[in-house]
Amino acid sequence: MNMFKDPIVEEVRAARQRHSARFNHDLNAIVADMRKRQQHMGRPVVSLTPKRPMKKAS
Repeated sequence: MNMFKDPIVEEVRAARQRHSARFNHDLNAIVADMRKRQQHMGRPVVSLTPKRPMKKAS
């Protein structure tokens, strides 16, 4: 198996390309679709605040 031609990675990349093409490669449209799908899943969606990096000890 060639490290640069992993069939699983190639399959994921192809799926990502097909999905992106459905929305004319418009990131805003892709995100809007994903949010719409989340709402219809019926599962709670949790938004966590970003964690700040720890300060270096002096």
